[in-house]
Amino acid sequence: MSQIFAYILHKGGVADDTALELISAAKKIDADASLIAVVTGSGADLDTVCNDLTASYNEVWKIDNAALAYPNAEVIRKLLVNIIPGGSIILIAHEHFGMDIAPGLSIKMNTSFVSDAMDIEGRDGGAIKIIRQEYSGMASTHVTCDAGDGAVISCRPGSFQPDESKSAGGQLVDKSGDAGDLTANRTFLEVVQAETGDVDITKSDILVSVGRGIEDEENLEIAQELADAMGAVVSCSRPIVDAKWMEKSRQVGTSGQTVKPKVYMAMGISGSFQHLGGIKGSPFIVAVNKNAKAPIFQVADVGIVADILDFMPELTEKIGGM
Repeated sequence: MSQIFAYILHKGGVADDTALELISAAKKIDADASLIAVVTGSGADLDTVCNDLTASYNEVWKIDNAALAYPNAEVIRKLLVNIIPGGSIILIAHEHFGMDIAPGLSIKMNTSFVSDAMDIEGRDGGAIKIIRQEYSGMASTHVTCDAGDGAVISCRPGSFQPDESKSAGGQLVDKSGDAGDLTANRTFLEVVQAETGDVDITKSDILVSVGRGIEDEENLEIAQELADAMGAVVSCSRPIVDAKWMEKSRQVGTSGQTVKPKVYMAMGISGSFQHLGGIKGSPFIVAVNKNAKAPIFQVADVGIVADILDFMPELTEKIGGM
């Protein structure tokens, strides 16, 4: 039986949402493959994550070492080369750490590399058919990855449906003794927490998030009125913060806050992977955008082609009349 490996991100004893998404990606490559989760870290939190993942993966490889207490891509690349057999397929979430580790790992493993996979169409012998996006999501490309000698593939968070079957009944394997040399030139200094600001968007169940489509700072009042009507909080994409229309603590994305709402209203947001990378937990996404080809529509549960400056006041009025 073939094997597919997934490097798992985790924090505070909880695996990242992408842990279950990578299972779905792996099954699109080979539905019969043995799925192996590789989890690194140190201490009790690592044990908790590994034990939880045995329900979802056929095997969970635990590597416990003080040098892995904080994720260091330089160290983990060396580790993965030491423990994963050559010629293997390795999946990694395409977020800030994945973007750091994956390219160099493919070089060290001497394998093919595909970044930011949006979908996988299957495997034909040694070739894996993958869908990516180009030009900020305005075009989709179909690429063929030669995985005959292995491959490193980074998968965009939120693009693959999480596999929540938890029926694997997997085995926990302690690979700590195989870690090898974990010295590195990089040195971890500290974690600097982002400022929360006047409102903590990470705690809100409903977010009305605005992007370039809001057009003018004065129009933020329209979004606030909708948020008030819905019992929501206003958040935004990076261009709004760059324009200094809203504070950094309101930004959703890989360079902003990571949110996990139940409902996410994407108003005039194109849907770059940097923005979508900050949305976790599979919320119900409603997207409104004038551009019918905006990437946000590919992940939205409901997509509406409209001008948000017309749509939001009308929705506010409808809610107020209920």
